[in-house]
Amino acid sequence: MAKFSRIEWTDHTFNPWWGCARVSPACDNCYAEAIARRFSAGIWGARAPRRFFGEAHWREPLRWNAEAVRLGARKRVFCASMADVFENRAEVVAHRSKLWELIRATPALDWLLLTKRPQLIARYLPQDWGGGYSNVWLGTTTENQTEAQRRVPHLLGTPSVVHFISAEPLLSALDVRDWLISAPGRGKIGWVIAGGESGARARPSDPAWFRGLRDDCKRAGVPFHFKQWGNWAPSKSGTLAKVSKAVAGRRLDGRIWNGLPSEAFAPTE
Repeated sequence: MAKFSRIEWTDHTFNPWWGCARVSPACDNCYAEAIARRFSAGIWGARAPRRFFGEAHWREPLRWNAEAVRLGARKRVFCASMADVFENRAEVVAHRSKLWELIRATPALDWLLLTKRPQLIARYLPQDWGGGYSNVWLGTTTENQTEAQRRVPHLLGTPSVVHFISAEPLLSALDVRDWLISAPGRGKIGWVIAGGESGARARPSDPAWFRGLRDDCKRAGVPFHFKQWGNWAPSKSGTLAKVSKAVAGRRLDGRIWNGLPSEAFAPTE
């Protein structure tokens, strides 16, 4: 839980529980798993238990909601950075139900639910979901074309006010053009987040992959957010160099791209 998140595209983070299991190449160097090992051993993997939290933890978003109302400005909540809301586990069922209650009680917060298991979204939505909660955005991770083809149709088959993808860590070129436009019987991707991998074992991302996503989004009028280079970034010679995340920064072609669904597509100079 974090009142002020260090993740560039959200204001807060909230975890209904801690713990998850690897499902695809994006998970190979999972930052959340590394954090969990440092602070709470034994909660990662299919057979490991999950860590749950008390009432003080669950009251925090109520405070964020009250503050957003007072300021007259909506705030975004990333849920969950240390888990997957749609994981298929019996012990999280009650906590997931409690999360839906909390979301309904915080209408001034936009909840960003990012999953690597979009095929399970429909199974675990609340009964009153209908065309989607007005304060919930549904997203899925798409680190390569294989996972995009597998996951995005499930995501777009579920009603939501915003569908988004997180192409981070981006591990291959990614073509999402067909999903950036509306089609009969399904939604469209309304926001694209992209970024490289960080950490000691970070894998490099080709700058052309990010440029391709950015340009496709720009042509379709879809907001694009470049989160970070991670630990690999273009050097002055044009080759990729392994550097610190801070040195690599988050400028793509000299600009910071902070696109959001509620804003017109525009880079920050």
